[in-house]
Amino acid sequence: MDLFSAPPATSGIPLAHRMRPRSWSEFMGQEHLLAEDKPLRRLIELDAWGSLILWGPPGCGKTTLAHIISRITKHRFAKLSAVSAGVNDLRQLVRIAEQELSLKGRRTIIFIDEVHRFNKAQQDAILPCVEQGSINLIGATTENPAFEVIPPLRSRCRIYRLNPLSDENLRHIISTGLQDKGRGLGEENIILAPDAEAQLILYANGDARLALNALEAAVGAVKPAKQAQRLIDRQLVEGILQQAGLLYDKAGDEHYDHASAYQKSLRGSHPDAAVYWLGKMIAGGEDPRFIARRLMVTAAEDVGNADPQALILATTAACAAEKMGWPEARLPLTQATLYVACAPKSNAVITAIDKVLADIEKQGKSYPVPLHLKSARYKTARKFGVGVGYKYPHSYPGHFVKQAYLPKELSASIYYEPGNEGLEKIIKDRLDNWRKEEKDKPEKD
Repeated sequence: MDLFSAPPATSGIPLAHRMRPRSWSEFMGQEHLLAEDKPLRRLIELDAWGSLILWGPPGCGKTTLAHIISRITKHRFAKLSAVSAGVNDLRQLVRIAEQELSLKGRRTIIFIDEVHRFNKAQQDAILPCVEQGSINLIGATTENPAFEVIPPLRSRCRIYRLNPLSDENLRHIISTGLQDKGRGLGEENIILAPDAEAQLILYANGDARLALNALEAAVGAVKPAKQAQRLIDRQLVEGILQQAGLLYDKAGDEHYDHASAYQKSLRGSHPDAAVYWLGKMIAGGEDPRFIARRLMVTAAEDVGNADPQALILATTAACAAEKMGWPEARLPLTQATLYVACAPKSNAVITAIDKVLADIEKQGKSYPVPLHLKSARYKTARKFGVGVGYKYPHSYPGHFVKQAYLPKELSASIYYEPGNEGLEKIIKDRLDNWRKEEKDKPEKD
């Protein structure tokens, strides 16, 4: 039985494997790459596609697409799993591929599943055969190739991003699996209730493999009925699934994407979205310390002095979460999340320090501390002018006196510009008055 033969429904092979698409007409999703007018599809049909890295979530069709390319181009297909294979396995496949090419004139596609799991040395071993064109490589990965695939290999492959399947794609796949009598469940006389179908689609979360495996489990669990047809209802599906599939990988791209969505929702003052993304990270088993760090960063970067209490509460929540652990840690993290999301916003803190650092880098020189601001901690310091002329602010009305605090070359620089939200409005008014005094009045002796 080859890759594209149709194993019978009673073969014991999982439904998801039996229903693997064999042609463009059966392949669902990825229209942005594989519609009839798209370049990748034309390159495949012309056999001018070179080597590829397919990047996308589980169950979106990476392996299936590799099989279809092999069938269309009539190239020999060899599969390697980066989880269990090593450099020797790869070299053996390459030797066989080179023999096939030299003796039979037949090219070989080497498909490496989870190519990101190859370390640098293993990925380096792929380079010569890809460079020489002795094989066509198709790598599949759920992780961002920019971080997980070495630059020399990326430069020799075209990288294509595959998307999760849409609900409509999954609905078609489930329907086909139920009706197909050769490879699917067409002989089972199953009726799938609409709300049960909706639950399967929700659970699958864009993953065709999950959808079909769950469907097969439901068919196996449905009670025999006197009538010819058997009904799969929502209650049965929920009993099998227990919970919706969660698209979250705390070690990969989803880890950073969810953290980004969380932080941007906090910054955007949307507590409902912020607590939703927090919930997904919690459900995915994220480290509470990682969540707390993002929360503290946002409190300082996006709230700042508009409400200094935000950073205090975020820091306290981080401490409490570390002491509590899951599941109780969700409580202080949620409390602080909602507070930060609803707090007045200002980015004046990060703007101020970034302006300073940019100026330091641009100036290319270090200005010394003015003499009157230096520490006169040793007895003879004042003989050299150190500390001479410093004015103690508490000795003046309003605890403020005009004097130079910046190097002379930077005396006109303004780095901190408070906003008009929350406490910063009060700070802004106070600072404006001080700066006006500095501008209008001469220094007092």
